[in-house]
Amino acid sequence: MFLRGSILAGAVALAALSVSPASAQGVFTLTSPSFKDGERLATKFAGNNKTNPNCVGENVSPALSWSNPPAGTKSFAIFMFDPEGRPPGGVSHWVAYGIPASVTGFAEGEVSKPSDKYVGGTSLMKLANYFGPCTPPGPIHHYTLTLMATDLDPKALAAGLDRAEAQKALDGHVLQATGLIGTFSKP
Repeated sequence: MFLRGSILAGAVALAALSVSPASAQGVFTLTSPSFKDGERLATKFAGNNKTNPNCVGENVSPALSWSNPPAGTKSFAIFMFDPEGRPPGGVSHWVAYGIPASVTGFAEGEVSKPSDKYVGGTSLMKLANYFGPCTPPGPIHHYTLTLMATDLDPKALAAGLDRAEAQKALDGHVLQATGLIGTFSKP
């Protein structure tokens, strides 16, 4: 009995030593109380450009929250991208960066307009804030939200970078990334 108890205690001690700091603090995660990963976005989250019949929503940004960023995080960047939109290039719906490490999310509707909590990049629609799906009739589209923890000071990048420019500027500075996918098709 003593030997088995010692082996078990040793195994527990060894397992405790092998836990990495990231797993000890938890996994870097992006979530939303507005939708679950892989679920359809509510119509209110769709774009509201009245000149486009595919924009059937209210352009309300979903609530987002994140937790457990990696050590050394100084700021966050977030992109919302529709890979099926306007083939072959896709559609960049939102580019934001310079989000201070102290920010842990956005309330519903908060990023539907410019905010002092982030530096606005430039979406395909030439906006510095969230613009929701305007999916044409047909197959569903996947709206990928990618949150990146960076080692950059929140003021390091100039406003107005498009997705490709922001990706280039972030290259070598992303500590870890996490994501969330919402789907949408015209009701």
